[in-house]
Amino acid sequence: MSDLKPFIPEGGRRLEFDFPGIEIGVAEYEADPTGCTVFHFPRGAPFAADVRGGSPGTIGTDYGFARAICFAGGSLMGLEAAAGVAAELFERRGHEHVDWADVPTVAGAIIFDFARRNGVYPDKELGAAALRAARPGVFPLGRRGAGRMASVGKAIALDRSEPGGQGAAFRQVGEAKIAVFTVVNSLGAIVDRNGNVVRGHLDRASGERGHLTDEVERRLREPGHLPPAEPGNTTLTLVVTNLKLPARSLNQLARQVHVSMARAIQPFHTDADGDTLFIVTTNEVDNPMATMTGALGALMSEVAWDAVLSCWDE
Repeated sequence: MSDLKPFIPEGGRRLEFDFPGIEIGVAEYEADPTGCTVFHFPRGAPFAADVRGGSPGTIGTDYGFARAICFAGGSLMGLEAAAGVAAELFERRGHEHVDWADVPTVAGAIIFDFARRNGVYPDKELGAAALRAARPGVFPLGRRGAGRMASVGKAIALDRSEPGGQGAAFRQVGEAKIAVFTVVNSLGAIVDRNGNVVRGHLDRASGERGHLTDEVERRLREPGHLPPAEPGNTTLTLVVTNLKLPARSLNQLARQVHVSMARAIQPFHTDADGDTLFIVTTNEVDNPMATMTGALGALMSEVAWDAVLSCWDE
């Protein structure tokens, strides 16, 4: 893959937001499209991770502290992109004296986007390029970065899927900031706040969108078996807040927000998905909801739903 050159996309839909302490960069290979998305925390940040579904691919989810988090395509091979991010951070730091605490911890996770691919995947060079492109306050939406070849709504049939991509949402209440970034490549379809399927399960002949429960009931009435789940899925999510949170609260919030996303993606956490959610705090603002983690999680869950609903190109 040495003849491939990283491509840094410009233009297109994007979310602009004000959140000191985080920089975001994306890089792609265009010849056989795939990509990665890097979230850089210059001062480092505590995090927790929640991994669900039967087919996850992750690295560093138990570190508890990260300088960066890398989302990538390429299935397990795409985890190499996280090594490229770590190598780039190591070069920036210099080599004169390196204590164990100076080693740049990089966590990450991957989606499966290998359909019609000839072996190209996000490698070390692409991860390093995404980090070099990282900037504050901007997140590309749609089929960019790790979401370059994402698709959604494959539970009924692969030919009824539609493109997915990256989504994001930001909310500020007083000094508290919450941002959610997601790469949606799900077996399930996208559901809006009225319970309507708005992405995936599309019958291209009629223009109508099927409902999974109706399809399951129809097939159960007929002889034979339900087909196996379509491969090539996984949703990756990062929640970032500036509220000070202890490790216990981070772990609880990761579980709560991740489970809540089943309202927006149906079905979710299936055996053919490897859904992973990270939650990070930049630890900048005293937390007035320190004893109300459930309520804070409810707010984060609403922002996560908004993020999912923004994940495709228009």
